[in-house]
Amino acid sequence: MKFTANQIAGILEGTIEGNPETEVFKLSKIEEGAEGSLTFLANPKYTPHLYTTKASVTIVDKNFEAEADFSTTLIRVDDAYKSFSKLLEYYNQVKMNKTGIEQPVFIAESAKYGEGVYIGAFSYISENVQIGDNVKIYPNTYIGDNVTIGNNVIIFSGAKIYSDCVVGNDCVINSGAIIGADGFGFAPNKKGEYSKVPQTGNVILEDHVDIGAGTTIDRATLGSTVIRKGVKLDNQIQIAHNVEIDENTVIAAQTGIAGSTKIGKNCMIGGQVGIVGHIVIGNNVKIQAQSGITRNVKDNEVIQGSPALGYGDFNKSYVHFKNLPKWVDKIHNIEKQLKNDD
Repeated sequence: MKFTANQIAGILEGTIEGNPETEVFKLSKIEEGAEGSLTFLANPKYTPHLYTTKASVTIVDKNFEAEADFSTTLIRVDDAYKSFSKLLEYYNQVKMNKTGIEQPVFIAESAKYGEGVYIGAFSYISENVQIGDNVKIYPNTYIGDNVTIGNNVIIFSGAKIYSDCVVGNDCVINSGAIIGADGFGFAPNKKGEYSKVPQTGNVILEDHVDIGAGTTIDRATLGSTVIRKGVKLDNQIQIAHNVEIDENTVIAAQTGIAGSTKIGKNCMIGGQVGIVGHIVIGNNVKIQAQSGITRNVKDNEVIQGSPALGYGDFNKSYVHFKNLPKWVDKIHNIEKQLKNDD
């Protein structure tokens, strides 16, 4: 895809300084700019690169004043950083604006889909699937029986959505994510063997949920595992059966959440956090990376450690912990002195 400086200026409501017909077809950092690329200048420390960049077009603030000659065409805007972000979003929409059904695919006769859909090659759409408008399903994707998918959903290559799951509007499911696999349910018998407990529920993703690559969300034993509106999950997260995560909570990579735990609204959970099952975490909670959560957590707590402590208590305790060798030496010296006094 090629765009002229004039077209870009129109999108950004900017003014052009240079050749309005200059064409670009890729994006770059200003220090790595090459002919045909578009870049931006927002941080003053990168200003020297403007005079040497080979980028064809550069977005700058309206009040930018050059102190040397340059070859790039400028587009002046109110805020270069925000304008470039807007352009990235626009570029991404154009790049991903695929429609139609590639071949080969399998779509069951009972499946239904809306307008403007894209279904990539080697995808499998099972019985009674309902797909909304403007859904993008990239190649090698599996959609199981009775799945419902809302409007404007993007499902990237290799994702799997098991039977009976529900995906809301404006969701993104990245490659390798698995939605609705069986929960980890097994019952021991007298021989010490484990029998599988049937997992008969589903997973519900509400609107505006993002699921990272390689993340797994297990179906409920009974009822639903629920990810509420606006939740954002990073890559390689494990969410067990019957977990509920409330609105606008964000969770970083490699976190594991055991079964039937409930997490509140607007929480921020760091990477590699482990959360036991059957507990309740309140609203607006912040959990630092690598923490182990073994208890209920009240609203607005900030916690760290394993088992997790209040964030302030953890930092105070750590000061003493790292000084333990010194304290041990002091105690030994005191013991020696007491023996000598005897």
